[in-house]
Amino acid sequence: MVRHHPGGPTMTLPSALETCDMLLIDTLHAFDFSIDEQQTLHVQCMDGRELKRWQFTLQEQQAAQPGAEPNSFVVDHAGTSHQLICLSAFSAREEEDETQT
Repeated sequence: MVRHHPGGPTMTLPSALETCDMLLIDTLHAFDFSIDEQQTLHVQCMDGRELKRWQFTLQEQQAAQPGAEPNSFVVDHAGTSHQLICLSAFSAREEEDETQT
């Protein structure tokens, strides 16, 4: 089960990434993403048998515009726009805690 982080109108992509467990990029599930020392976001996922990779600089992340979906952002990279949606997966333990209230 996946839940969206609450995001206000001032939520930025870099701040959303701080608490994000999973990304959707252009509707693909990207479980493998990281931020390096230069704050560049590296994303990779499988699309069928094809490994897809993206990199977004800190400047590109900061310039990302809010998307139509909750916690979504439109990032421009090399003349192409990509939609990123920040998601948080929660574990069975969290699910258990919520049902015991």
